[in-house]
Amino acid sequence: MNCFYILNKQFFLKIFLLFSLLILLVSSGFSQADGEKIFKQTCAACHRIDGQKLVGPGLKDVAKRVPQPADEWLFKWIKNNTALQKSGDEYATKIFNDNGKVPMLVFEGVLSDDAIKSVIEYIKNPPAPPTEPATGQNAVTQAPPPQTEGIGLTYVLLIITVLLIVMVSLLGVIVKYLQDSINAAKGLPPSSPFSVLKLAARHKRLVALIGIFFIISVARALYIGLMNVGVYDNYQPVQPILFSHQTHAGKLAINCVYCHSGAEKGKVAGVPSANVCMNCHKAISSGPLTGTAEIAKIYDAVGWDPAKAAYTKPEKSIKWIRVHALPDFAYFNHSQHVVVGKQQCITCHGDMAILDVAKQNVPLTMSWCINCHRKTEVPGMNSNPYYADLHTKLKEKYKDQPLTVEKIGGLDCIKCHY
Repeated sequence: MNCFYILNKQFFLKIFLLFSLLILLVSSGFSQADGEKIFKQTCAACHRIDGQKLVGPGLKDVAKRVPQPADEWLFKWIKNNTALQKSGDEYATKIFNDNGKVPMLVFEGVLSDDAIKSVIEYIKNPPAPPTEPATGQNAVTQAPPPQTEGIGLTYVLLIITVLLIVMVSLLGVIVKYLQDSINAAKGLPPSSPFSVLKLAARHKRLVALIGIFFIISVARALYIGLMNVGVYDNYQPVQPILFSHQTHAGKLAINCVYCHSGAEKGKVAGVPSANVCMNCHKAISSGPLTGTAEIAKIYDAVGWDPAKAAYTKPEKSIKWIRVHALPDFAYFNHSQHVVVGKQQCITCHGDMAILDVAKQNVPLTMSWCINCHRKTEVPGMNSNPYYADLHTKLKEKYKDQPLTVEKIGGLDCIKCHY
């Protein structure tokens, strides 16, 4: 009997099934790392993982507060909180009322069941909070080191493929050795050399099936990779001057628009000029975190001599590093959202009052913006008499639903792309 029989269709089919199972586990399973990524993309704009309230309630120990079993209730709430309220769930109604009767986004059709479960796991088991930074005259808040992501799907596919080829080749060598031993005992000539190509030629349909499956998996991984090009979630560069938002917006409660005055007046919020800093720092030359070191950089930029209390030096530009950036084909107007839409800065930028170094808090992808338009209600419908009649008709049309930005054309392509 030819020992190549062990490499028949059944054996080859087992290899294919093993390959398919590994790919399925890699491509479909959601780990806690996936839950963290999904949370930051879809939930972090309204919720904090600790106990502090953002737009919605803080999520610390939420699994202990909600009705039990917690996983089941949280799954229903995240998937369709509106349906859960209409079902008569008292706790769902209480959450809705306690948070200003602002509906949460319905994620049914947006997130898969596995994605929702991974978010619940992340909420139940959040990462340990970062250690408190040192304080004092020489303490400086640096940007955190870049987080390393897991091995990509493409690399996993490549590794699995190489391992399978090596395994089949080794089995072929072993089989040839055994066959040659049998042939020598029987006085027969040695068997022909083992060839993966010959084996593949004998099982063309299975090889074609594996090839198609592999191409689809690689195409999927490539698509996901391309969709993440230019998405810099949690990007936090170190700036040339270590300006602490926590000190200014948090402890001193300075309004955002005092420095970013363009947010209420035009498309771009703008980076404040150093002269705005000098409104206060002519008199304040030392800060609580960095002492005089960082404020001296402002003086150097504007040419201020604190000893003479006069501008006696040449001016220099401060090369700030941009944190938030949209592609050129996407139109975003700050005043439209801040003044007309009544949106708080925290919606897109996160709570800057607790950060020293500014970072990109949300991914700012198209899907993130669309989700926001789907859940955000149109404020002050009767504030502008010009639109009063239109708003009245829309309110009648959607009388059983909240009048969101989506329902007034907020998802039209031309609204953001031109």
